[in-house]
Amino acid sequence: MLFNSIVFLIAFLPLALVGFHLASKLGRRPAGIWLILMSVLFYGWERPEFMPVLILSMAGNFTVVSLIAYFEGRARLQNAILATGIVLNLAALFRFKYLYVVLMSLAGIGVIDGPFTRAALPLGISFFTFTQIGYLIDFRQGVTKDRGVLNYLLFVSFFPHLIAGPILHNREIMPQFADRSTYGLRRENLMIGFTIFVIGLAKKCLLADPLSSTVVAGFHDPVALGVFASWNVALSYSLQLYFDFSGYSDMAIGLARLFNVRFPLNFNSPYKAGSVVEYWQRWHMTLTRYITLYLYNPAALWITRRRMARGQGVGRRDMATPSGFFAMTVAPTFFTMGLAGIWHGAGSQFVIFGLLHAFYLSVNHAWRTFRAKQAKAAHKTHKAESHPRPAIWAVALTYLSVLVGAVFFRAPSSGSAVTLLSGMLGLHGIESLPASLSSIPAQRALLDIVWLAVLYAVVWGMPNTQQIMRAADPALGKVLPGGIALTHWRPTWQWAVVSGAVAVLAVLGMGGTSEFLYFQF
Repeated sequence: MLFNSIVFLIAFLPLALVGFHLASKLGRRPAGIWLILMSVLFYGWERPEFMPVLILSMAGNFTVVSLIAYFEGRARLQNAILATGIVLNLAALFRFKYLYVVLMSLAGIGVIDGPFTRAALPLGISFFTFTQIGYLIDFRQGVTKDRGVLNYLLFVSFFPHLIAGPILHNREIMPQFADRSTYGLRRENLMIGFTIFVIGLAKKCLLADPLSSTVVAGFHDPVALGVFASWNVALSYSLQLYFDFSGYSDMAIGLARLFNVRFPLNFNSPYKAGSVVEYWQRWHMTLTRYITLYLYNPAALWITRRRMARGQGVGRRDMATPSGFFAMTVAPTFFTMGLAGIWHGAGSQFVIFGLLHAFYLSVNHAWRTFRAKQAKAAHKTHKAESHPRPAIWAVALTYLSVLVGAVFFRAPSSGSAVTLLSGMLGLHGIESLPASLSSIPAQRALLDIVWLAVLYAVVWGMPNTQQIMRAADPALGKVLPGGIALTHWRPTWQWAVVSGAVAVLAVLGMGGTSEFLYFQF
């Protein structure tokens, strides 16, 4: 079921809220069971055949947790159970997401014979699989002790995050579900949640979706595009992805708040970033946190221990040497971002996307490491400012770097991505200017330019949702101030009217309901 569908807005969500309120009067357990049932219904509404995948995944992982708890004090056996659980999770993910591509590749080189049938990809399998793997690791390490079945099922299945994130951490969510005060509707949270949800819905329906036709046509046949058309397609996709995922993140946070649950920030104006490191601190923030905790940090720790065992240094001075920097920064970065790219998809374009960002991050870290004095002075200046803003050239360079990666991220193949990028460089020729501005092609081009300019004005000139809602403490995480007083939300009738008007426009703009771009992952 889609957040931006009529059936969700007029049937599912009201039913979920009313049922939650009534069940809460009977106690925490009935309300929790109601949310779990509604979440499973939400998941399987359009594809009921996927419901067993989710249910078996939750049952299997909870069994692993129970076994780890049962064999407390037997570390080797617990580690073996944990490893088995992780392998089974990855095997399920591999079966649905990567097996077909591997088989086709082997058939292509004559190792095996086809044909093969591609298995339908269960919605959100990457998200709920990674969420549960993180919980298994944390439970084994003693980071979390909560293994109540109700809290666990709520943590995994709660519908606002189930299909496309944010990737939740048990320490920030499970205590909320264990708190009796979470259950039952609150007027303040209904106002806050509705406003955030409406902002997200407007981003999706009014800003992201209108770009879809340009993006689909352009990536379908990039060979035919000249330099201006190629740039139009690439820029349009970067903005479509921005507003689509920003809209989804807002809607997820808003929906959770309706049920008195606060989600972590997942999107914080990434195109305002002044470096690729900062970009990943602002874009898909919970994924960045996840791969840092469970991929980068363990890899870096393993490398550090290996160097110490060999008598090699691991301090800051050692990291500032070429060999130390490569071993302790570049290697774990490429390992982490390579896997992050594969997590998004099995095609070579996703591998290139991940490795490209690994290169960006390595260059960024090298700049900081080998220009230590300048970086230290800049850091002091940065801290002295209450609201630091990166230089325009840094934002532009970061955005252009990210734009190249976005082309690979969207393209159906790496060859198609290279074709579009070559068009952007003018290798497909430059379109001739229309003879008259009154012609239809000229008017369409002018409208495209004006619309892109409007969207960039929103991206770089407007406060984000968290800044608009800052007074309401919209989500878990620090929100920097931004925007003028007029743009700051307050619980007044004027804001209620504005929110209602925006909601009406967003619903009218839904047209043919489209999936969120991250649903495919």
